[in-house]
Amino acid sequence: MPIDTPAWVRDTVFYQVFPDRFATSDRVAKPGPMEPWDAPPTQAGYKGGDLIGLTERLDELVDLGISGLYLNPIFSATSNHRYNAYDYLVVDPLLGGDAAFRELLDAAHERGIRVILDGVFNHSGRGFWPFQHVIEAGLASPYRDWFYLDGDVLDGQRGIDAYPVGWQDGSHVRTGYRAWWGIPSLPKLRVENPGVREFLFGVAEHWLRVGIDGWRLDVPEEIEDESFWPQFRSRVRAVNPEAYLLGEIWKEAPEWLSGDRFDAVMNYPLGIAILGLVGGPALNAGVIAAQSNYARALVAIDGPAFGRRLEELMGLYDPDVTAVQFNLIGSHDTPRARTVMGGEATALRLAMLLQLTLPGAPSIYYGDELAMEGRADPDCRRAYPVTLEGAGPEGLATRELVRALLTARRDHVALRRGGVRVVAATDRAVAILREADGRRAIVAVNAGAAPVTLDLGAAAVGGTLAGLSGAGLRPLELPAVAAGAVLEGGTAATLPPQSALVLVDD
Repeated sequence: MPIDTPAWVRDTVFYQVFPDRFATSDRVAKPGPMEPWDAPPTQAGYKGGDLIGLTERLDELVDLGISGLYLNPIFSATSNHRYNAYDYLVVDPLLGGDAAFRELLDAAHERGIRVILDGVFNHSGRGFWPFQHVIEAGLASPYRDWFYLDGDVLDGQRGIDAYPVGWQDGSHVRTGYRAWWGIPSLPKLRVENPGVREFLFGVAEHWLRVGIDGWRLDVPEEIEDESFWPQFRSRVRAVNPEAYLLGEIWKEAPEWLSGDRFDAVMNYPLGIAILGLVGGPALNAGVIAAQSNYARALVAIDGPAFGRRLEELMGLYDPDVTAVQFNLIGSHDTPRARTVMGGEATALRLAMLLQLTLPGAPSIYYGDELAMEGRADPDCRRAYPVTLEGAGPEGLATRELVRALLTARRDHVALRRGGVRVVAATDRAVAILREADGRRAIVAVNAGAAPVTLDLGAAAVGGTLAGLSGAGLRPLELPAVAAGAVLEGGTAATLPPQSALVLVDD
């Protein structure tokens, strides 16, 4: 099947926002007391972030260089994460409701920022009105086949128990229906049912007509009907042929990116490789062990191993897929990248440098540009600083670097498009050649504790680092990570410990 990925994504830098934790506005009245903004987050607590607060801070994101927003769920729900929707067609009043989203969407589009929403279509919340109908009406409910009810429930031998006692402490409970990971508040939707299917397709189409630019799809592998996602894509693309479809899949997934389902997946394998190289011996084993996917895959690696892994990942998909992959080093489901790497802000900056200079659409998890820390959920969902100055010196230094990198990415096509070739790797250092549209760039990183000299001869033309256009390559001025790097003899670079060098065509 032909690959057809949205052209706009190739030059987009996403910023992921967990709405309850980013910013709050006095324009959105709160119905009662909220958890203190600066207090450690709790599993169930609300900080009171809203969409107007995000709108009021959009210009900070524009200044940073952001051109896309990915919002965690915003529909009416009974949790701060909102992965348990009770109304898919209404924005949660705590976030400001539909009017606040309209204002955010218009303000973002006026600034050239695309917006994608989180679509949770494998399961709903138990407050979802069809499920409530089943709770109240039992087998008389015409919605009973929208969910996976147990056989003895369907036989009339028992009712469902949506609020069982004991499941929180790991006790075995019988709810009478299938739920995501057995959590009673998340009944699984029976997507093979025509009514459910049409409802979900209608939800996707509705918000596209409102004006969103795509969907991030939650746990898509858990939808067992193989025809669902191809039909979903067909319905979405009929409304917006340029809609971006992003699947939350944590592993390499070429079968999902062959043109009939998604444009991209969340590129955790690349992020894990970056963290493994840059974190090295500083990786926090306890923090990693608390996240199941990291516990299976995240280990310290050296420069040559990173180079091999990078080239493997860059060759895994069609180039048009690689160009729109969603590249991240952390999200609401993982510990913060800085915390994973032992709390080192310099390591975070080097990791973000690699992330932001590789093909694909990088995604910055809110606050990573301010060097925020946090262990596994809920700690990784701390409140964003009320002011940028509140991030402190390390946070501001990190933001300055990210801003410089995003400016360079915008100005130099070879830092955002085209191919990747590893031209040198040793110890915990690597040099990568980027080429696009007759332009060239070299990204060199030394994550180790000792100076390293990298032979860049494999990237040289005619014995020197002459650009493909005939002009020479020059180093970018990058705050906080580029001090002390030296070019020697036209083809070698010596990098101090924990430093980087980025060379671009004049």
